[in-house]
Amino acid sequence: MAPPSGRAWLVGRQGSGLFHPREELKSQVDKLKRRFGLTRIVLVGDRGMITKARLDEDVRPAGLDWITALRAPAIQALAQGPLQLDLFDERDLAEIESPDYPGERLVVCRNAALAAERARKREDLLSATERELARIQARLRRKRTLLRGQAKIGQAVGAVIDRRKVAKHFVITITDDDLVFARDAAAIEAEARLDGIYVLRTSVPARRLDAPGVVRAYKGLARAEHAFRSLKSVGLEIRPVFHWTEDRVRAHVLLCMLAYHLEWHMRGVLAPILFDDHDRQAAQAQRASPVAKAKVSPAARKKAATKLTDDGLPVLGFRSLIDHLATLTCNDVRFGKGHALTHLTSPTPLQRRAFELLKLKPADGL
Repeated sequence: MAPPSGRAWLVGRQGSGLFHPREELKSQVDKLKRRFGLTRIVLVGDRGMITKARLDEDVRPAGLDWITALRAPAIQALAQGPLQLDLFDERDLAEIESPDYPGERLVVCRNAALAAERARKREDLLSATERELARIQARLRRKRTLLRGQAKIGQAVGAVIDRRKVAKHFVITITDDDLVFARDAAAIEAEARLDGIYVLRTSVPARRLDAPGVVRAYKGLARAEHAFRSLKSVGLEIRPVFHWTEDRVRAHVLLCMLAYHLEWHMRGVLAPILFDDHDRQAAQAQRASPVAKAKVSPAARKKAATKLTDDGLPVLGFRSLIDHLATLTCNDVRFGKGHALTHLTSPTPLQRRAFELLKLKPADGL
């Protein structure tokens, strides 16, 4: 995959023998700087990747800036101090400071669609848990039941509330022969206040990257996640790896990366005849804020509704298009003794259009 200008991706798995963060991160960064003439690298990672330990032990010593996000407990702590929720009465993006993060910028975002989705999911989890707790309660209140004693009842209740991680939202009382439960309204309300709120932290100064730019950079992780998903399972299926030597494993991974690099570029140029959005500028213009949910362009909506391009060609998915291109073949035909000819199948209008977009002649692609 070709990364956006100025961004480099370091891909590795600790303990694999291919990449050891503490030992090699700085050397890999130096290599990138020399090879591509980079003067500044910003590492963008999610909460699980860029932890406090990783920042202290790897990222700062390597001379990197970073963009990452805070975990829920850290956001709750901010809500007791500098994070004032009335900031979002008329906007969805604000920048704050906190003494807990010296020298860093905190970009707070509130996504209304995400807030509604989290509220819906929480209600679904609570309702499902209540139904299962009610069944346990009904069992206990029968005249004949084998479920007796706080230990056994607690084990059954624990299995229910742990399954959906909602123990903090219930007040539960267990005796030797009964169970009483109720929602903890205060805990639920406290969590609901932060629905849709996420906080990005970065060391990049504002003069180099403004707050909307920080949000866009972090959301760019979705492209990297899609790439890994495609490599691992959806498209190229990099695993299982049936190689035992380090050089062969490296070669296997390199070939898969090159294959995805080729696919990424092909998707870009073939977008007008794929279901992919081919008018990204129009799509971006519809977003009032980088925090808002992404939208597709009017041209992409029309293409999806009609399943036709503007010039009447059928619209396909990428894999279906590749399968269709594979029907364009070069056939060696032999007949009689010593007689042979080469026959090229005639390209369909869709195949011709695909080769035009790829800047190839049909014969070049055979």
